[in-house]
Amino acid sequence: MKLVGKLVSLFRIEAGFTQTQLATSVGVQVETIASIEQGRRALLPDLAHRLDELLDTKGALATAVENLPEVDLIPAWAEQYMDLEREALALSWFENQVLPGLLQTEEYARAVFRSKVPAFGAGEIEKQVATRLARQDILQRETPPTISFVISEAIIIDRLGGDDVYYPSLQHLRNCADFAGISLQVMPLGRHSHAGLNGPFILLETPDFQQLAYAETQRGSQLVAEPIEVSLLAQKYAMLRTQALNAEETRSLLDRLLGEQ
Repeated sequence: MKLVGKLVSLFRIEAGFTQTQLATSVGVQVETIASIEQGRRALLPDLAHRLDELLDTKGALATAVENLPEVDLIPAWAEQYMDLEREALALSWFENQVLPGLLQTEEYARAVFRSKVPAFGAGEIEKQVATRLARQDILQRETPPTISFVISEAIIIDRLGGDDVYYPSLQHLRNCADFAGISLQVMPLGRHSHAGLNGPFILLETPDFQQLAYAETQRGSQLVAEPIEVSLLAQKYAMLRTQALNAEETRSLLDRLLGEQ
C-alpha cells in the first residue's frame, strides 16, 4: 500500500494538484487522499480508475492496485475494515453463527474469544474484548450510521457462554432493536430457501459513497471492492431481508424469548 500511496502523491504533484484540490475533483474527503498517500489506507479500484483519468496516468494506478502482492492484500484487510466501519454511512450485516460485534455485550464478546481454537491467553482475550467494545462507539456518533442486521434464529437460541451470558445478551439485543437507525431482522429456522448459505458478510458505504463488502472465513478475511462482486452480495442481502422476519416480528420474537426466563 505504501508504494501505491507514493505513486498517488507523485502523480498528484506532477499534475499540479494539492490534496484538497484532488479530493474535491474526484469527490472524496481530503483525509482519504492523505491516508492513501501515507500508506494507511488502500487505494480501491474505483478510485484508482478515477485518479488515472484525472491525472492522465495511462492506467498506472489501477494496474498497481490490481497487481499488489498477496501479502499486501490479505493481512491488512481486517484492520482496514475497522477503519472504514468507524466512518461508514451505512452497514448491512448478515450473520449466521454469532452475534454481530456491534451488538455484543462484554460477557458475550468474552465468551466468543474464549471459544477460539487455538486458545487465546487471558491477556489476549481481554485485549480483544476491549477492542470489540470500542468499535461500538459508532452507535453513539452524533450522526450514527444506518445499520441493517439480518441474523439467524440459531444465534438467539444458542447459549454461548451459558445462561448468565445468554439472557443479558438477549435483553441488550432487544434494546438495540429500538435504536434509531438500526433495523434488526431474524432469519427464522425451518425455511425452505435461504439466500445466505455461503456464509456471513457485511456491506458498507463509505463517506465517499463507495460500496464495499467484507467477509471473514476460517482462514482469514477479505475486503471486496470489485463492483460486480459487491453487487452480487447486495442482491443476496436484499433477498435475505425479504426472507427474514420483519423488524416488528423480530421484536415480538425477542420479547417472547425474554418472557420465557
